[in-house]
Amino acid sequence: MELLNSFKRAALTVFALTISILSYAQTGKISGTVTDKKTGETLIGVTVKIKGTTKGMATDVDGKYTISGLTSQKYTLVYQYVGYTTKEISDIDVSDSKITTLNVILEEANSQNLSEVVIQGSFKKESINALYAQQKNSISISSGISAEIIQKSPDRNTSEVLKRVSGASIQNNKFVVIRGLADRYNTSMLNNSLLPSTEPDKKAFSFDIIPANLIDNLIVYKTASPDLPGDFAGGIIQVITKDVPDQSYLNFSTSWGYNTQSTFKDFTSNERSGSEYLGLIDQGRKFPSSFPKSFQTYNPLPAQDKVNFSKLLPNAYAENSYKALPSQNHQITWGNRKDFENGGSLGSVLSLSYRNSQNINPVQRNDYQNNFKDIYYDYNDTQNVFNTSIGVLANITYKKGKNKFGFKNLLNNVLEDIYTQRSGFNTNIDANLRFNNSDQTRKTIYNTQLEGEHQFGKADQKINWNLSYSNINRDQPDLRSIYYRQVGGSTSNVYSLVDRNSRRFFAEMKEDNFSALANYSLPFSSFSKKSIFKTGFLCMYKTRDFKARIFNYLYNTSGSASYDEQILSQPKDIIFNPSNMATSGGFYLNDFTSNTDSYQAQTLLNAGYLMLDNHFGENSRLTWGARVEHYHQNIDYIDLSGTARSFDQTFFDVLPSVNYTYSINEKSNFRVSGSRTVSRPELRELAPFTFYDFVSQTSTLGNPMLKRGTINNADLRYELYPKAGEAITFSLFYKDFNNAIEQTLDEGGTPERRQVNYLNIGKAYSFGAEVDIRKRFDFISETGFFNDLTFFANLSYIKSEVKLNTIGLNARPLQGQSPYLINAGLQYANEPTGLTFTGLYNRVGQRIAFVGNTLIPNIWENSRDVVDFQVSKKLLKNKAELKLNAGDIFNQKSIFYLNMDDKTNFDSKVDKQYVTSKFGTNFTISFSYNLSFAK
Repeated sequence: MELLNSFKRAALTVFALTISILSYAQTGKISGTVTDKKTGETLIGVTVKIKGTTKGMATDVDGKYTISGLTSQKYTLVYQYVGYTTKEISDIDVSDSKITTLNVILEEANSQNLSEVVIQGSFKKESINALYAQQKNSISISSGISAEIIQKSPDRNTSEVLKRVSGASIQNNKFVVIRGLADRYNTSMLNNSLLPSTEPDKKAFSFDIIPANLIDNLIVYKTASPDLPGDFAGGIIQVITKDVPDQSYLNFSTSWGYNTQSTFKDFTSNERSGSEYLGLIDQGRKFPSSFPKSFQTYNPLPAQDKVNFSKLLPNAYAENSYKALPSQNHQITWGNRKDFENGGSLGSVLSLSYRNSQNINPVQRNDYQNNFKDIYYDYNDTQNVFNTSIGVLANITYKKGKNKFGFKNLLNNVLEDIYTQRSGFNTNIDANLRFNNSDQTRKTIYNTQLEGEHQFGKADQKINWNLSYSNINRDQPDLRSIYYRQVGGSTSNVYSLVDRNSRRFFAEMKEDNFSALANYSLPFSSFSKKSIFKTGFLCMYKTRDFKARIFNYLYNTSGSASYDEQILSQPKDIIFNPSNMATSGGFYLNDFTSNTDSYQAQTLLNAGYLMLDNHFGENSRLTWGARVEHYHQNIDYIDLSGTARSFDQTFFDVLPSVNYTYSINEKSNFRVSGSRTVSRPELRELAPFTFYDFVSQTSTLGNPMLKRGTINNADLRYELYPKAGEAITFSLFYKDFNNAIEQTLDEGGTPERRQVNYLNIGKAYSFGAEVDIRKRFDFISETGFFNDLTFFANLSYIKSEVKLNTIGLNARPLQGQSPYLINAGLQYANEPTGLTFTGLYNRVGQRIAFVGNTLIPNIWENSRDVVDFQVSKKLLKNKAELKLNAGDIFNQKSIFYLNMDDKTNFDSKVDKQYVTSKFGTNFTISFSYNLSFAK
């Protein structure tokens, strides 16, 4: 009976909540942002009222307002602010359970009399004016994508979105490249906080971990200003995640994908546990806790002890094969808004996302000898790539009047397992080989931020601050490889183990980042115009601890009558069984970890700046100042001789910048910018740790002697905004590099022992032009098909050259610098039917992947055409959407090649193909549903 009563109470509670939610849905809202026409600054404390009533409110610290509880009809709003002309907007149509968004711009009054004048306008006209103001008033030269445009593209995560930004491209489907410059020249920010690198070997943030539908807006700053970090030359990528929602909502989405060369095909790996589908490492891959903790402890042990310890590692080389499942992407997001009687509001956004993909990529690898005339090795690889990602975003924000506090959190866990199956011929062993490699990596990043914004005083002074902590863990457990060579002639089917090349590698990296920043701005009058003085500081401290262990299987013949070919020819699922571990005629693990296979590092950045934002006359704006950055980095390691080493570097840089904007008229700007920025070596680039990758057959070695580079930048840009939502921009830029850092190939070693080093190259430059167009076809017809058709494209041309002093080397572009980038698209969006068609095209020009030398030519990455298509349809009264995507329709080969003639274009008859791969065409169907709760 008690259970029945409990059930009844629960049912009544659910019923009451349902009635309450339904009652909320009977009214509408008007919401928006109020900004200054000249500066683009949001205005705090603007009085917003419904004409003829006392209902209204003042804009909050973000310049936002929301008027709730409105019945379905048309309204007129009045906007009043001291020192500004009053504005009255009519024809604001409000519908039940919907939000009408109206962003408004206000203009300073020219005299006491004018402040009493009321400017009248319509809803449609004011929306257009607000968009113009937003587009024109950025301090620096920038490009961006709004949430609305993201919603209409097939992009599922931030890295895919970034491909659409003018001058941007993506490497390895996750690392951003701005203006053709490699990842080291770009800086990433999340909600005003610097993001640490998610990779141990490069300065790069893996943007594929942030779901696209959680982005409020995305901006790429291409020129410096004193209030931005100084460590960049390509761009600063600022990702703003969703904050306080205009109303409470529940959104869920699900998508399933089919890859033409993977889905339902045979997918091979070592044994997989169910925990890996949740992004967790299986216990069997973890390093045994009872195993000796260091090389120094393990190496002196007698052979029998090594045999006993070797038995602790399971023989995990057996292959499992199953059908690759369709890719899947699921997300649920809960947004909540609570308005209090005291005028405050509390908002929260909580999102949980899950992704899994299983892709099969065929890869052809070749290298050459005898002056690159003859094949050294010829490999056919199949890469089975298993990827699981689980992400959580949790933002809580409280706003009241002129104050705002936010607590924002991002947690993402990515597990990737790449299983490589290789067959082919190698000259070094003069035989065919069979090679298998399982490389599993788990990356977790947790970022938490506590931030605030405040306005105070009669002069409307502002302070914003941010405290941030990031933790990154990168675990590479039991990277295992096994290598067999053919014996008995080319027709033999007998393969014998090569023990020195059958290895197990364990590595772990832990990194903690602490940062604090604050900005203060003071408005004042200069030349009878509003100007702003701004100052601030940033402190960021980072620690990293990296350690690795590496073993190979040693076949011990000591005391054995003969070399047991039968044991060496056993299959990989048997050969390393505990029964084959023995001091004589068997195997044990040989630890050849080097002293340099671990290091500890710390960095400390202290920065401050002074900045003035001046307006001269009606059309001129000058933002100028300087940033000072003091940077210290330290690496502790043990060298090959066993001596403890500590390498320290300290840099002090004064980084001036100036941005001038001349507003030609209401629809166009002319901009000029100049600045000095820096490029600092990453910790991995400094650490003398060598990692050998058996798949690519290259080793990477750090260089403690690297210097930080400096870059002088100059930009010109003309902007034209013909209509709301349309833009035509043309930019010219020039960059001068000193001590640029590049990845170069060492002259020594065989083709299967290529070594990649990091070097300062001295002087280099780049210059280029960008054109960005977004144009509707309503000039043909303002009704029907053409009114719903939009064309958008951005084109970049870049010329770069390294001023080499080495005799015998020709001038070449910077490593990673593309000579051109093309993004284009055509979109048909019909609002009444909710039907949208989008076609997208992307092409990145060929670029140097690794810099060669007098013996080895440069290794280039060839360009390829990527075409995507999407059709979407709004359903269920626009609360749901169904999308069908086709990605990389042409499925062109990705080609890396040895450039034999120094010509920039790939020539299959002259150049030597180094690595060739294909990724397949992806077809995805997705469904999303949004349930809004207005009150």
